[in-house]
Amino acid sequence: MSPGHGPTDSTPHAVSDLPSRAPKPVLPISRIDAVIFDMDGVVTDTAQLHAQCWKEVLDALLHSLSDETGQPFRPFTIADYAQYVDGKPRYEGAAAFLAARQISLEQGDPSDPSGLRTVCGLGNLKAQRFEDALAAQGVVPFESTIALIRLLRSRGVRTALISSSRHVSTIVASVGIADLFDVVVDGNDAATLGLPGKPDPAIFLAAARALGVDPSRTVVVEDALAGVEAGHRGGFSMVVGVNQKARAKALRDHGADVVVDDLADIELSDTEAPVPLDPR
Repeated sequence: MSPGHGPTDSTPHAVSDLPSRAPKPVLPISRIDAVIFDMDGVVTDTAQLHAQCWKEVLDALLHSLSDETGQPFRPFTIADYAQYVDGKPRYEGAAAFLAARQISLEQGDPSDPSGLRTVCGLGNLKAQRFEDALAAQGVVPFESTIALIRLLRSRGVRTALISSSRHVSTIVASVGIADLFDVVVDGNDAATLGLPGKPDPAIFLAAARALGVDPSRTVVVEDALAGVEAGHRGGFSMVVGVNQKARAKALRDHGADVVVDDLADIELSDTEAPVPLDPR
């Protein structure tokens, strides 16, 4: 239809002319006992803070290497963060990115000083930068996520919080949401238990065990590609991908059963089965 020739606002629409709306994805309460939420990018806005701090640290390294070798500087990008770092323990994320750029550094030790040119030194510098940014900028929880968690708990569904970050207790306390989770498994717990990072499902499975629930009756909510892959590999009943970074297809390709832009799009039902992937 040519511009200017469509119906005006005053023109009545037949029912068939109205745009159709895809049904909202449904969580079937009768079929699930628990929901496990990733923290960064799902419950709080801290994912972008992590990305910002990684960029500061890794760009400084890349600039330095460029000066030393004469090779062109290639900055750390959002795509790099999503593919290699997001959702992973700090040392694993740093190592994955360095390997992708064919940069060889010694692993070092977790006790390495911040900024030492080792994988651990870089990870420790990023952690320091994150702590500084956290103190300066604070944290904001996503209200739609908090509303969904409260609704789930009111319906008898247990909830857990997981994160590869070691700052979870500080963040949760700062925004007053500790009472919303029956179980919290963070980077400190993962290190103590020797859990491999995502996309291995170990941290999700540890949370399910602590909740006393079977993965087949548990939902995982994630925004990281490594996280949705971990949920898929762990045999969970549904993996909900939160599309915070305009990468819905990538979330599906990594194992998300349902992709939403906002958790306000999720509905609860006592009887209905989950709606398949939205056709975007």
